[in-house]
Amino acid sequence: MNKDITLLITLGIASMLLLAAGFLLIMVVSQRKKWKLQKQMSQLKEHQQNQLIESAVRSEEGERHRIAEMLHDEVGALLSSSRIFLVEMNTENLSEDDKQDHAKVKEMIDESIQKVRTISHNLHSTILKEFGLNEAIRHFMKKITGGTVVNSTVDLDDEYQISNAETDLAVYRIVQELVNNLIKHAHPKLINIKSTLNEKELTFTILHNGDGLTQEQFEELRFKPAGLGLKNIQNRIILLKGNILFTQLDTGNFTIQLTIPVII
Repeated sequence: MNKDITLLITLGIASMLLLAAGFLLIMVVSQRKKWKLQKQMSQLKEHQQNQLIESAVRSEEGERHRIAEMLHDEVGALLSSSRIFLVEMNTENLSEDDKQDHAKVKEMIDESIQKVRTISHNLHSTILKEFGLNEAIRHFMKKITGGTVVNSTVDLDDEYQISNAETDLAVYRIVQELVNNLIKHAHPKLINIKSTLNEKELTFTILHNGDGLTQEQFEELRFKPAGLGLKNIQNRIILLKGNILFTQLDTGNFTIQLTIPVII
């Protein structure tokens, strides 16, 4: 009798353990399915976000090209025609003051033609396509700081060659936006751009002595309506799967470090 009771108790305990184990297994499987679903949803959300960002970036680049072509073909052509008309004018009967005004207008038209060409080239990134990322950055820095109070130096790793046209274009636009923002808002007297290449990453370091940003300020500003340029920078970095870091040095200078994964 005692053996039967003991056997029943043993069977009951075993059944309870099996039942508990079954419930635990069901919970584990259910939790794994939930984690897997959450991961899939997260990946889908990230993919959709990246598609939206890529679409916005492509749209912006297309608009840049359209404006560049319009400036070159329409505005540039109109200015060139105006210059020809002005040069061919008979100035013999003009007074000295009118001759000076005529020369001044010609000078202004020449300057306008040059500015239109510069803006058009920057928007269309012709040099980037023909000579690569490094030469495009050198040319851009020379154009934007030449004749100004800003002293700039460019030290780029020539081991890096064109690897991917879209990657190079995105990096070029980021550097453009960063330097334009510096000159407009930070008012530096010195800007130094340096790049280094290793087996996995291309790193750009922009050092300047203006009123720079910290990483916290960058994260805050890029979500504000006035921070559209910073948001565009972040969007391109997301697509490149890169990273950007704003730092203030002990010397009082600031650095912006841009790191992009590359395949050599």
